[in-house]
Amino acid sequence: MARGEVSMCTPAFASRVVQSRWFVVYASIIVMAASGSTYIFALYSKVLRSKLGYNQETLNKLSFFKDLGTNVGIISGLVQQVAPTWVVLLIGAGMNLVGYLMIYLALTGRTAAPPVWLMCFYICFGANALTFSNTGALVACVKNFPESRGIVIGLLKAFVGLSGAIYTQLYLAIYGDDAASLVLLVAWLPAAFNIFTVYTIRVLPYARRRDGGKPYNTPFYHFLYLSLALASYLLVMIVVEKQVQFSHAAFVVTSTALLIILFSPVGVVVREEYKAVSQLEESLQNPPAIAVEEPKASADGGKDGDESSSSPPLCGGGGTGGCLTNMFKPPALGEDYSIMQALVSVEMLVLFVISVFGIGGTLTAIDNMAQIGQSLGYPAKSISTFVSLISIWNYAGRAGAGYISEFLLARYRMPRPLVLTAVLLVSCIGHLFIAFGVSQSLYAASVIIGFCFGAQWPLLFAIISEVFGLKYYSSLFNFGSAASPAGAYVLNVIITGRMYDAEATRQHGGVAAVGDKICKGVVCFKRPFLIITGVTFAGALVSLVLVWRTRNFYRGDIYAKFKVAPAAASESEGSSADGKGVEMVEETEGKSKSKKEVVNQDLY
Repeated sequence: MARGEVSMCTPAFASRVVQSRWFVVYASIIVMAASGSTYIFALYSKVLRSKLGYNQETLNKLSFFKDLGTNVGIISGLVQQVAPTWVVLLIGAGMNLVGYLMIYLALTGRTAAPPVWLMCFYICFGANALTFSNTGALVACVKNFPESRGIVIGLLKAFVGLSGAIYTQLYLAIYGDDAASLVLLVAWLPAAFNIFTVYTIRVLPYARRRDGGKPYNTPFYHFLYLSLALASYLLVMIVVEKQVQFSHAAFVVTSTALLIILFSPVGVVVREEYKAVSQLEESLQNPPAIAVEEPKASADGGKDGDESSSSPPLCGGGGTGGCLTNMFKPPALGEDYSIMQALVSVEMLVLFVISVFGIGGTLTAIDNMAQIGQSLGYPAKSISTFVSLISIWNYAGRAGAGYISEFLLARYRMPRPLVLTAVLLVSCIGHLFIAFGVSQSLYAASVIIGFCFGAQWPLLFAIISEVFGLKYYSSLFNFGSAASPAGAYVLNVIITGRMYDAEATRQHGGVAAVGDKICKGVVCFKRPFLIITGVTFAGALVSLVLVWRTRNFYRGDIYAKFKVAPAAASESEGSSADGKGVEMVEETEGKSKSKKEVVNQDLY
C-alpha cells in the first residue's frame, strides 16, 4: 500500500496506536498530570486548621506524613520488581481513593473527627499511592527510551509539576470555591486516570541503534511544545483570575479548554504511528534484512523489562557470604548495581544528603506558603496565586532540568550532578527572600522555589539511572527519593513549625496559637529560613563530591551500551525503513515476541 493510502480510521490502526511505545508516553503523561496532588496541600491546609482545630506544628506534622507517603516508594519499587505494571497502577488507584476519601469525610463532618495520628495515617496512605503511579509510569518510559532518559524524566515530571495548577482550575469548575471538596477531587481523579491507562503502560522491546546513531527525540519535543502550551494557558488563567471575577460557568468553560490541551498529545502518538505504518508498508515492497536478537526467556514467568534475574536483586547472588562480599565490590559506574551495592555506595550517600538538605528545604517552603503569605499580610487571592506560581515554575524546573541537562551532557559532556549543584545554590536565593520578607518578594520566591524544587527531581532520578544502571531502577529511584521526608520533618516540623508556634504564642499573650490564631510579621519565618538557607548551601557543597567522583564517567559515552557494536552495525547497514539500522532487544510484559512481531514494532 502506498504512503498516501494508509488509513487511520480502522480498528487495526487504532489498536496499533494504543499498543505503541509513544502511547505509553502519552498514557504516562495523563497519569503524571494527576500525580501532584501533594503540592496543593497549602490550598486545603487552612481548612484542616480551622475545622479540626490544629496548630501550626500539628499542621506541619500532617504535611510531613504527606511528604513521607509521597517520597518513600520502596514498597512500590519492590512490587514493580515482581509484578506487571498494571498491578502497580491498580494498587495506587485503590490507596489514593481510600486515603483521601477518609480525609474528606472527616473535614465535612460525615465521620467523627479522627485523632491526629489517624489523620496522619490517612494522608500518608493516600499520598503513598502516588509512588505506585510514578513507579509504574516512570520506569516503563525510561526502559522504553533509555538513551533519552533525561528528556523522558524531565517531561513526565513536568506534568507532575503542572498538576497543582490543573487541580486548582478543575475544582473551581466542578465544586466551586470549596477547599474541602478539593480533597474529594484529589481522592477520585488520580484513581480514575490510573484505571483509564492501566493496560497501556508497560515495557516494550527497545531498538538498539548503530554505534554513533542518535536517538529519535522529535516526538518528545512535540510533547514539550504541547506542555508549554498548557503551562502558558494556566499562567494566563492565573493572571486573569486575579484581575477578573469569574462565574462558575466561566470556570467550566476554561476548564474544558484545559482538558482539551491536556489530552491533545494523543495527536503526536497518532502522527508517529501513521509515519511508522507508512514506512513499514514501503519497506515491505523491498524487504530489509534486519538483525534480530531473540529475547531471552523471563526468569519469573514474564514480567516487565529486564528486572527479572536469577540472582537476587538485593545483593546479586552468591548466598549470604557472597552477598556481603559483592555488596562492597560494585561494578563500574553505569553498569547494573544490585540494590545493596547501590545503597552502600558513596554516590548514593551523597544523593541522600542532597535529598535531605535540598528537597527538604524547598518542600518546607512549598508546604508553608499559605502561612508565609498570611504572616506577611498578603490577601487570600495572592496566596492562591503563590501556590499556582509554584506549580507552573515547578513544571518549568522539571522540564528545563531534563531537556537542558540532556543537551549539556550530549554537547559539552557536562556532568549532570554539576547542574544539580547549580540548582541548589539558586534555591538559597528563594529561601533568603522568605527569611527577610522584602516587600512583594514572595512572588519572586514562589518562582525560584517552584523552579528549583521541580528541577531537583529529574536530575536526581536521571543520575541514579545513569550511575547505577536500569536493572533495579524501579527500586533504586524510590530509595533515592526516600531521604527527603527526613529533611522535611526536621526542617518543617521541628524547626519551622515549633518556631512559628512559639512566636505566635508570644504574640497572643501566651495563649496557644490554634485554629484562627496566627503569627504575623517577618519574624514568624525569619529564623527557620535562615537555617534552611544554611543547610541547602551545605548540600550544594556536598554535591561537589559527586561531581568529582563521576567526572570521568560523564566524559565518556554513557549510552554506549544501548548501541549496536560496529560489526553488527555494518551488517545491518541501511536495513531499516528510515535508514537507521536497528536491533530489537528486551523482554515484553508477560511474553516474548516472535521475530515477526519484533520487526513490526514501531521503528523507534
